Amino acid sequence: MGASVTISQKDIELAREGTERVPDPTTLVIFGASGDLTKRKLLPALFHLEQVGLLPPDFTIVGVARRELGDEFAADMKQGIIEFGGVGADDPKLEAFVKKIRYHAMDFDDVDGYEKLNKLLAELDTTTSHVHNRLFYLATAPEYFSLILEQLGAHGMGHTDHAEVRVVIEKPFGHDLASARELNIKVNSVFHEEQVFRIDHYLGKETVQNVLVFRFGNGIFEPIWNRNFIDHVQITAVETLGVEGRGPFYEKAGALRDVVQNHMMQLLSFVAMEPPVSFDASAVRMERLKVWQAIPEIPILNAVRGQYGPGTVDGNYVCGYREEERVDPESGTETFAAVKLEIENWRWAGVPFYLRAGKRIARRYTEISIQFKQPPQLLFKQANSGGPCGEIAPNVLTMRIQPDEGISLRFGAKVPSSPHMAVCPVVMDFDYAAAFGKSSANGYERLLLDAMLGDQTLFADRDGVETTWGLYTPILEAWAAKKPEKFPNYYAGTWGPECADSLIGKDGRHWRKP
Repeated sequence: MGASVTISQKDIELAREGTERVPDPTTLVIFGASGDLTKRKLLPALFHLEQVGLLPPDFTIVGVARRELGDEFAADMKQGIIEFGGVGADDPKLEAFVKKIRYHAMDFDDVDGYEKLNKLLAELDTTTSHVHNRLFYLATAPEYFSLILEQLGAHGMGHTDHAEVRVVIEKPFGHDLASARELNIKVNSVFHEEQVFRIDHYLGKETVQNVLVFRFGNGIFEPIWNRNFIDHVQITAVETLGVEGRGPFYEKAGALRDVVQNHMMQLLSFVAMEPPVSFDASAVRMERLKVWQAIPEIPILNAVRGQYGPGTVDGNYVCGYREEERVDPESGTETFAAVKLEIENWRWAGVPFYLRAGKRIARRYTEISIQFKQPPQLLFKQANSGGPCGEIAPNVLTMRIQPDEGISLRFGAKVPSSPHMAVCPVVMDFDYAAAFGKSSANGYERLLLDAMLGDQTLFADRDGVETTWGLYTPILEAWAAKKPEKFPNYYAGTWGPECADSLIGKDGRHWRKP
């Protein structure tokens, strides 16, 4: 059953009117600008903001990387905007936007290079009547974060007179609790916490932000959003892709570090948090932090791991993880991780949350699935026995984050022409693309705009990062101390290892499959 939703473009424009504001003049400095993130995500997102009039007229991008690229950099970024941003080469705003792009070649430990960069930023200020705000974006490998921060501080670039200075730091923010604390100390030695934006691109997704709207903007759901009505919650983030040539990175990361500790914990916090007093950054962050702080230590038996072997994906043979380029042939790195945890507070006591993330799974999807408790079955038990639908299925509310963004609700309905009130599950479905139109946005638009405006609501903060690392560091240490005996333990193109099924199966439950 499809949801009937008709929303005119005029209605959408009226809803947006007055909700956005344009940042002050800004210079965005991207360290690691020659990497894929800048070309595939950041520049397309920035141009999308330009298209809808949300970039300031005085806006400049300075790409910083080690290679000598010169004018080639701007040309490459233009191609990235066209190829990855869904933008036509003849877009009337494109050429003017490309002229805002500069490039500065330097090694990240080059003291003279930072002096020249500082001079370039000062020169850019003189081309307009305003001193530009400065937004430094660390899009490098994580091993360069501390070095760049140290040099920015040494050259007095963490603060400037008459303008705001902010820094955006990509994940991973540390690789365990100790390293996250060390990096936080380094960051705060140069920048005040209100200047720091720890980015998690999942929070830029409209469907993630809509979890809050769905919960707190609709009166019919909040009264049943608790332990009295909900049996359990599943959060899944799986994909058909492998490591795609990023063997060295993934060998250091693994699924628990790469996805569970950050993306999935952010999704969990939006599902489980209490209503904030406002959508101010401090209020929302406080409620998310309370959720993580209410999670007790996760028993090692409640965490399982897997690694994919050879298999078939979309009809094509693919190699196992240990055969991937630049991966240890005896690697113990997990490409799949699943955990069961609980939140010990009044709302969620006794409700298990199951999280799983993995590569080379049968299907790519990210979703939040809330299964409600079964009502007494006495009325329909006899009617459904031996019928076409079997036992009555529980109600399930599913919020699809990607790729088919939407919300579905499964409920029971009478089978037509059945004389015995037989019940079968049906699905009521809402599809974002059908209702609002397909968007070319990649999630970075919202986050880049908020960073320029100084709005930290959708960014991770110091306490939250350290709290989530504190939950997963003991598991990582236990896994590192004992190499898995049965790796690989699932075929590429399947639904993951048997241990994940056992994790949820021992509670009499099973993973939802789309």
